[in-house]
Amino acid sequence: MTDSLTGSAGATPVCRRLVGRTAVVTGAGSGIGLATVRRLASEGARLVCADVDAERGKAAAEESGGIYVETDVTDAAQVEALFRTAHETYGSVDIAFNNAGISPPDDDSILTTGLDAWQRVQQVNLTSVYLCCKHAIPYMRQQGRGSIINTASFVAVMGAATSQISYTASKGGVLAMSRELGVQFAREGIRVNAICPGPVNTPLLRELFAKDPERAQRRLVHVPPGRFAEPEEIASAVAFLASDDSSFVNATDFMVDGGIAGAYVTPV
Repeated sequence: MTDSLTGSAGATPVCRRLVGRTAVVTGAGSGIGLATVRRLASEGARLVCADVDAERGKAAAEESGGIYVETDVTDAAQVEALFRTAHETYGSVDIAFNNAGISPPDDDSILTTGLDAWQRVQQVNLTSVYLCCKHAIPYMRQQGRGSIINTASFVAVMGAATSQISYTASKGGVLAMSRELGVQFAREGIRVNAICPGPVNTPLLRELFAKDPERAQRRLVHVPPGRFAEPEEIASAVAFLASDDSSFVNATDFMVDGGIAGAYVTPV
């Protein structure tokens, strides 16, 4: 039996599609990032775990047998150093999962969200992806291959009356940028995709929604399976996009939303 809110991701299948490949993961210390670190490591990847939280980032690196690089993803010099360290340590940058992001409570309706909140979310959610792509792509061009997965969101393709205006706009920007980069660098062996998760059972979501059952239910009613995704389910999709199994998947918005974007009405 599964909980109606969290459900169950089930057992992780054993795959070894990423042996010998170097994966850089931002926001690696928790949530989707940590689940992805575990999944990519299980598939044989060499992990470079980036996070602003040193304790969590080091724990992720230790668990995965990788290295930790403390990184403020809004700082251009630190992001450049992150990818340089990955290349110097392992000799390649094969996968970049640009995942770090925030959704603070002061990002709300456009009528109440201040300019400071707007800019802070844009810096962390959108500018950081620009910086990570900017510094990952040159290494991938040298190699003639690479897979970049940028975390967007299902809100990038939908509207909501429960607005988080800067978050929504930032994820739309991630989607558009990923599409353009995927087209620009496709003939150099580089694929760029934006993964668009639905609501995921992470500490951030639980803090924002799940601790308030009424607020959570307002969202769950729109999710066809009747539950939030588990981080491991998103990590499985990232692993697919990182691997050669997705060799002809490029410049797309890869929806992992349980069918929200396809729903008119959902089951009772």
